[in-house]
Amino acid sequence: MKKLLKVTIVAVMLIIAGNVNAQEKKPASPAEKATGTINGSTITINYSSPSVKGREIWGALVPYGKVWRAGANDATTFTTTKDIMVEGKKLPAGTYSFFVIPEKDAATIIFNKEAKQWGAYKYDESKDEIRVKVKPKKSATMNERLVYKVNNNNVTLSWENWDIPVVIK
Repeated sequence: MKKLLKVTIVAVMLIIAGNVNAQEKKPASPAEKATGTINGSTITINYSSPSVKGREIWGALVPYGKVWRAGANDATTFTTTKDIMVEGKKLPAGTYSFFVIPEKDAATIIFNKEAKQWGAYKYDESKDEIRVKVKPKKSATMNERLVYKVNNNNVTLSWENWDIPVVIK
């Protein structure tokens, strides 16, 4: 009986220790937020930030010519509090899912009206609000984690060796 009690206590302690350790472990692609103001509109981008982890990203992990959720897990969302111009096209105030179709020398940026989506698995082109074409640039430094920045007149997605700037007015 005493032996069974000792085994039970040890088992419970191991389970508790395992649960504590699991709770402390950071997710592989943590949730992040980028926010800023451009011409009086508050821009907020919610995304999950994956790491490069030694992988080739553009054209490999993120294939050319295919819709990508522009982050990990849920599709990235882009919120603007006022109407804005994105690369010369009007985007009404609201929250959109934000997708990218990367190519070797260009990227198509998509603002889709269905804001809540898991990845790009049920992406529906007919729900696009606007699409714009932009030119990626080589990053000045390697970006291990995907990051978005909201600056004075643009939003930039940076990951691995690419910066993808999108002009906002």
